[in-house]
Amino acid sequence: MKLFGTDGVRGKAGEYLDAMKVLKLAMAAGIYFRKHSTTKKILVGKDTRRSGYMIENALVSGLTAVGYDVIQIGPMPTPAIAYLTESMRCDAGIMISASHNPYEDNGIKFFDNHGNKLGVSCEKKIEDIFNDEELLNNEQVTGRKVGSSKRIDDVIGRYIVAIKSSFPTDLTLSGLRIVLDCANGAAYKVGPTILEELGADIITVNDKPNGFNINENCGAMHPENVGNLVREYRADIGLALDGDADRLVVIDENGDVIDGDKLIGALCKYLSDEKLLKGSACVATIMSNKALEDFLAQDDIDLHRSKVGDKYVLETMTNESINFGGEQSGHIIFSDAAKTGDGLASALQVLALVIKSGKKASEVLNPFDLYPQAQHNMKVDEKIPLEKIEGYEELITELRARDLREVVRYSGTENKIRLLLEGKNKKVVEESMDELIAFFKKALWEKN
Repeated sequence: MKLFGTDGVRGKAGEYLDAMKVLKLAMAAGIYFRKHSTTKKILVGKDTRRSGYMIENALVSGLTAVGYDVIQIGPMPTPAIAYLTESMRCDAGIMISASHNPYEDNGIKFFDNHGNKLGVSCEKKIEDIFNDEELLNNEQVTGRKVGSSKRIDDVIGRYIVAIKSSFPTDLTLSGLRIVLDCANGAAYKVGPTILEELGADIITVNDKPNGFNINENCGAMHPENVGNLVREYRADIGLALDGDADRLVVIDENGDVIDGDKLIGALCKYLSDEKLLKGSACVATIMSNKALEDFLAQDDIDLHRSKVGDKYVLETMTNESINFGGEQSGHIIFSDAAKTGDGLASALQVLALVIKSGKKASEVLNPFDLYPQAQHNMKVDEKIPLEKIEGYEELITELRARDLREVVRYSGTENKIRLLLEGKNKKVVEESMDELIAFFKKALWEKN
């Protein structure tokens, strides 16, 4: 059984992700981390889903059963767990969240002692332990070796200070009116606090989680709501976070959503101009528009592409000694300020860029035009390896001959194939996508 997807373990809480599975997963993770333990402590945080209580308690039971002491800090953003794991000298950190998914889902993300997401090889080792019933039974401890747990409620201040320190000390948010949508998620306390302490005039919405309203018609998945409020309150900018606050969507003063690739391009150029961009390069995924690549090339900035997933973006950044990267979905990584995608740290950099430019958000955050793209997600019966599908290689060769860029991949969490085509001629892109869809409908027997 395969546990880990593109971002930890995720599924419907109480069904796929039930208490027994979480208990076993916690024991397996504890056994894995124990091999290199220095403090015998693991940090656990969560977002605002009701199922977080069930999963948190199961995690604590599993970890203490194999000898770990657990520090529980309650609802906090995913990037806060990454930061605090290292800051509090823990062997590992665990975040309970399904990110932008609805409340019925939940998930578990692991971080190493430096606050970095685990790589595929580490996840595989945990999964192997999870599937070894004899090892799980033999590695449980007794007596004085059983771990303990305690809850700490005052660590929020450490994260707030860390994020505020990433904002230029010579700037202030005074005079800026900002609409902030917390998605009824993990940033409902820290988000408004950080922006208010830096002097902004804040209109905060969706900051009253009840366990079931996380991401519900709000936040980064529904930025059009923020756009309406920006227009209503005549705000300078809107910021929409997702449930665990590792994703940011920006809305300009006209209420229009800023495309993720344009945001990456504008921020990368800003860092380069400020002499803060390492390696004269940034990282985006295979899904990012080629117009981003061409825009950066004008300033001799290279674009490295990674697989989809912010952990792969960060992995490429680390391998190439680059300090900036992101996904068009809103995961943006400033590695000098945060260990992973951090919606609040990214928001402060966006605000610094807007302030320093002296321009409106709509001007400075739309630095280039995108090339036409077409995307389609299709349900499939079986994830047949692409190279084994008759006629696939020939079709791809033909698409490339039309000067198109393609991305064809299976979802890491669902029985879906994801298709993307991109080119400079919109009609060619759309017609070719119809052809690609028809090919896979025949080859993979779409259900719906």
